[in-house]
Amino acid sequence: MTIQEAAQRSGLSAHTLRYYERIGLIHSVGRNLSGHRDYADEDLQWLDFLTKLRTTGMPIADMCRYAELRRMGEHTSAERLAMLELHRERVQARIAELSKDIKVLDHKIDIYQGRV
Repeated sequence: MTIQEAAQRSGLSAHTLRYYERIGLIHSVGRNLSGHRDYADEDLQWLDFLTKLRTTGMPIADMCRYAELRRMGEHTSAERLAMLELHRERVQARIAELSKDIKVLDHKIDIYQGRV
């Protein structure tokens, strides 16, 4: 699929896809006979995972390291697992912070609505 189709299906812009390729988050995408990028379904699956990492706050540098390890092969799975476990801990800590913040907001809303 073309970069425009990949952008539409992934929810990322063509600019972001080119950037991700340039910094090594995605491998050099194959080219069709006319020289245009030719994305495969596997590329979209990887982009979906990268989007999840980014949405949950993983820094780009960590994402690049993870992508590099992935390209290096199965022998890096323990390090990749450790990265994901650490990231999950950070996400869970952020969720706990947000839960506390929601309680403060709920209390303030209750005050404005005359419930307190």
